[in-house]
Amino acid sequence: MDKVFHIISKPEADRAKAQGFYQPPSLVKEGFIHCSYPLQVCRVANFLYKGQTDLILLEIDKTNTKCEVIDEDLYETGELFPHIYGQLPWSAVVAIHEFPCDDNGMFELPTTVSI
Repeated sequence: MDKVFHIISKPEADRAKAQGFYQPPSLVKEGFIHCSYPLQVCRVANFLYKGQTDLILLEIDKTNTKCEVIDEDLYETGELFPHIYGQLPWSAVVAIHEFPCDDNGMFELPTTVSI
């Protein structure tokens, strides 16, 4: 399985699960859903979501998305990030990981995520 991860709030995940798909604002605005590989997750979370307490981590089997998943360096950083170009069917979510920040607002990769 080719797994990628997406950081999402618990309420957003609940809505997506009930709908059977996930379509964040980035899909409409940018044309894709931002994802990360396991070793990228914490850096992204600490940069974008430091201190946010309602987050979970979706583990996604990119072979079950039914759309293109492209590794891209859109910001010319020299690092490739996976982007899902289409609606994410909830059936492609193979695990949901608790993703709390510590007392300093920083994130660590959950022990339930295998690298």
